[in-house]
Amino acid sequence: MRHLNALGFALSLTLVSASALASEEKAAPKADAAAGKAIATQVCAACHGADGNSTIPANPKLAGQHPEYIYKQLSNFKSKDGKPAERVNGVMAGMAAGLSDQDMRNVAAYYASQKPAGGQARGSRESIELGQKIWRGGDQSKGLPACAGCHGPAGAGLPAQYPRIAGQHADYTEAQLKTFRVGERANDPAKMMRMIAVKMTDAEIKAVADYAAGLK
Repeated sequence: MRHLNALGFALSLTLVSASALASEEKAAPKADAAAGKAIATQVCAACHGADGNSTIPANPKLAGQHPEYIYKQLSNFKSKDGKPAERVNGVMAGMAAGLSDQDMRNVAAYYASQKPAGGQARGSRESIELGQKIWRGGDQSKGLPACAGCHGPAGAGLPAQYPRIAGQHADYTEAQLKTFRVGERANDPAKMMRMIAVKMTDAEIKAVADYAAGLK
């Protein structure tokens, strides 16, 4: 029953997010993965790897990520109409500034087409087990939904809405959850991740990151 309630809560958040994204959808120009590869190898490879399999724990793996998600994040790093960027990051702001809308779509298509390298769960057995528990069933006692409700049992995510988390660097996942928790990252539709992360302790955040790193 607890698992079903947590899943139901996650599904309700899914509907809210889907509605928010649907209102912003427009017919997107066709992406060119080959053109995206040229940009990726020249601009992105130092931090994310030429094939999107970053070897730097602080930088996310992009290989196999949903192209819509990559495009959205790149767009959010750019300031628009004199307004601050939705996602604040000095390094990425500089990288994204020189990319056109078509460039971002091309890069997203290229990295999405790459095969993600397998990850490995890290941390203690207790941490991994706690992460698995939260991932699969959440914590009904404090209204914490199961991560699997949006990101899937195996962490594959849901195209156009929720990113692939499977195999992601634990350091990166942990850092992002903490920035969501304090509101430093605020580009999540309908405040979904902020609403979730604020209910998590440091130990729970670390546990989820540890567990997700080993998903395939």
